[in-house]
Amino acid sequence: MVLIAFSRGVVKAGEDPEPPRGYFNNTFLKGALMLGWVELVDTKPDIPEHIEVFGDIGFKETEERMLFLDIYRKKNILDPAPLIIFIHGGSWTGGDKMDYLIYLLSYAEKGYITASLSYRFAQEAKFPAALEDVLCGIEWLKANGSEYGIDSSNVALVGGSAGGHLALLAGYTIGGPYGPGNCNNNGASPQVNAIVNFYGPTDLTTEYSISRDEPKYFLGLDYKNDPEKYLMASPVHFVTPDDPPTMTFIGTLDELVPVNQADVLNETLIAANVPHNYHRLKGWPHTMDAAVPVNEYAQYYMDKFFIKHLRNVE
Repeated sequence: MVLIAFSRGVVKAGEDPEPPRGYFNNTFLKGALMLGWVELVDTKPDIPEHIEVFGDIGFKETEERMLFLDIYRKKNILDPAPLIIFIHGGSWTGGDKMDYLIYLLSYAEKGYITASLSYRFAQEAKFPAALEDVLCGIEWLKANGSEYGIDSSNVALVGGSAGGHLALLAGYTIGGPYGPGNCNNNGASPQVNAIVNFYGPTDLTTEYSISRDEPKYFLGLDYKNDPEKYLMASPVHFVTPDDPPTMTFIGTLDELVPVNQADVLNETLIAANVPHNYHRLKGWPHTMDAAVPVNEYAQYYMDKFFIKHLRNVE
């Protein structure tokens, strides 16, 4: 029998790992974190010598500021490789394009081209500015892909929290009401082949969502003043059968994005016949993939997802 190591345990070769054991409630989890019982990933790993970085490439000039992106790839890459674009979170008001460095390097090591991009925050410009910026970034990367060894016909989006929300909206609204603003990318399409959503909000019209300050600030007004705008910022509203295959990760202890946000997305995608892999991890919180066992689990399933939908291998 062949065995492989996984999260300090053992899994039989050919078997998919079970979700890592979570915590009874957030009080237990916070105690475990304080006592150092939860091993966390290194969010600022060193960049290996065999990975080259094209940093701070300007892709869009806005009235508020210039927007930049970073590209990571193995040196001396020979054939065009699929592209994975990472969109950081931060409640639409903060965060940095290097926040997902652990994933950017990991997937560059695995032979993909990876990229991360900046977008305008809510204090700079209200919705749909951030979405337009993401769409422009996708277009720019596809239009200039050949210069960096990118296979522009195979592109995925990965986003966490607010970045997950923007990834879903970008993937589901192609041909819809939102188009990239002030972009000149030689007709490149922002259409993508796959989406990975880490605990992103999916419906901003729920009682919980409209009571939160973050959506109000992101959209620039209260729900009662323009309920249609809240609807138009909700990815579940745009789901159609031709949407990209999607994978979602969320924890049942998430105190920022309730797990029912992902449940509703899952039900909506099933009803529309959109392929969807749903990982609902019991006993884990928001940003759960900062924990080593969850990160390993997520990357295992992301690997399978990308092999199928970016490399087109069953």
